[in-house]
Amino acid sequence: MEPNNETMEKNEKAIDTTDEPEVHYRGVQTMPLIIGNETFEKLGTIGTSHNLLVYLTTVFNMKSVTAATLVNVFHGTTNLASLPGAFLCDTYFGRYKTLGFASVSSFLGMLVLTVTAAVTNLHPPNCESKDIDTCSGPTTWQFLFLLSGLGLLVVGAGGIRPCNLAFGADQFNPNTESGKRGANSFFNWYYFTFTFAMMISLTFIVYVQSDVSWAWGLAIPCFLMLLSCVCFFAGSKIYVKVKPDGSPLTNAARVIVAAVKKRHLKLPEQPWMSLFNHVPKSSVNSKLPYSDQFRCLDKAAIIEPEDTINSDGSAANPWRLCTMQQIEEVKCLLRVIPIWASGIIYYVATNQQQTYVVFQALQSNRLLGNTSFKIPAASYSVFTMIGLTVLIPIYDRIIVPALRRITGKEGGITMLQRIGFGLVLSIITMIISAIVEEHRRILALTKPMGIEPRRGEISSLSAFWLVPQLTLIGFSEAFTIVGQVEFYYKQFPENMRSIGGSFLFIGFAGSSYLSGFLVSLVHHLTSGSETGNWLPEDLNKGRLDYFYYLVAAMGVINFAFFVVCANWYKYKENSTSALEVNMKDMQSEKDIV
Repeated sequence: MEPNNETMEKNEKAIDTTDEPEVHYRGVQTMPLIIGNETFEKLGTIGTSHNLLVYLTTVFNMKSVTAATLVNVFHGTTNLASLPGAFLCDTYFGRYKTLGFASVSSFLGMLVLTVTAAVTNLHPPNCESKDIDTCSGPTTWQFLFLLSGLGLLVVGAGGIRPCNLAFGADQFNPNTESGKRGANSFFNWYYFTFTFAMMISLTFIVYVQSDVSWAWGLAIPCFLMLLSCVCFFAGSKIYVKVKPDGSPLTNAARVIVAAVKKRHLKLPEQPWMSLFNHVPKSSVNSKLPYSDQFRCLDKAAIIEPEDTINSDGSAANPWRLCTMQQIEEVKCLLRVIPIWASGIIYYVATNQQQTYVVFQALQSNRLLGNTSFKIPAASYSVFTMIGLTVLIPIYDRIIVPALRRITGKEGGITMLQRIGFGLVLSIITMIISAIVEEHRRILALTKPMGIEPRRGEISSLSAFWLVPQLTLIGFSEAFTIVGQVEFYYKQFPENMRSIGGSFLFIGFAGSSYLSGFLVSLVHHLTSGSETGNWLPEDLNKGRLDYFYYLVAAMGVINFAFFVVCANWYKYKENSTSALEVNMKDMQSEKDIV
């Protein structure tokens, strides 16, 4: 084969065309199938995931702290699974096989959850007692069966989240104007359907689960997940299927191993002049200039007598000798880690708006006006989505142009400034949450309007008082989470952007584990304190407001840490160009959460 053809073959990433001589992009034909798959998948999983806390406490008779911890661990593991999912996809299976396997796994997980609600022997007997301690909890086998369903959902999410958006983009030719327009249209429709799925899941599906029947409420999303699988596999013969070409984490590991092997060597005075700097022609990454941070890694590019160079200029043993380009790519990864770490504490604040806010709503007045209709507690989470959805176009079309005229920066403010502003909003959110909870508790003790089974008095305070904090956390996410997606996209080398996308989910995972640990720790430490248990079953007997203030204090410390890291951070040069994406694309990537 001629060298030119060989280079072309590498650059096309070895696209599987099922023995056809040319790649046939059928983005317009495949988009309805992929969008259908995404819509039904989100309809099937989002409502169940947000209402899982209520399911565990009402059907499985779990205590609030136990249920909150299990939900946090489940969400954490679900997000963490995206990293091995991205690795397996990039290295072994490719996006098509990964998505197909993950979709089936999610359907089976939903089926198991549906069976736990429909079959009497698979959940504890119904308990109407006001004291949760007198209710029978799940048996070992019931609990293990429940965990098997959650485990299948974890496997499904681990494959779907890092692959779904990229697989859709694969169906459009990136080298033509029509292909680029088609990809943009796909991103827009993806965002629209995600918003639609969120609204339906957090209203209709949550209502059926909470107020009609858990069996039917879980059977409906299970059927929708089946439709998701049908939509996906219906286009199997016309999809463009990109073959896996290896994980960039392998190159990162090679740099670290080579640097450790050569740790005893002395660096030259001008490393950018004398170190190994071969760049293969097939590289998809933009050329990175030398940076003086993490200089110990530069030793991986020192050429020793025993290092052999191939005829094409590459290292014969990549685990002993790495290029400066590879080292700079690893430096990009290491520079991002402190910024990523600051997001973990931030996500703890967002977690509280998905867990304990549900318990607050259960002990608040959820009646819709003067009617007898009671809004499901988990449905209030929709206001977070509404807040985010409303702010994004306002920020993109009004705030950014105004800031651009003041600062002269293309984005109005830097990416780190945007993230930092969201951190501040999260602190304000937790303070407002504490104030509202204190008022809710006082009214519950002085002017109750009823009794919530197994919890206590229902406050006469309308649950709509939770809307400001939920909306504000949505505003915060529009700055911090969407800002982080943009930050990871632009600051990671091109071949590491799937890993960059996984960073967001890994941050979610870390915060879920931390939140679960924090809840258990506070529950344990305050159970015998003078102020009483902060997080009992009956929030009226606890001090959830103190817990919110604690999270706010952690946010203040975290913000100070973020400011230090942001001042230390050096932006990746050559991070802009045609590779930049607009705000809608950024929002679409964020919506995988």
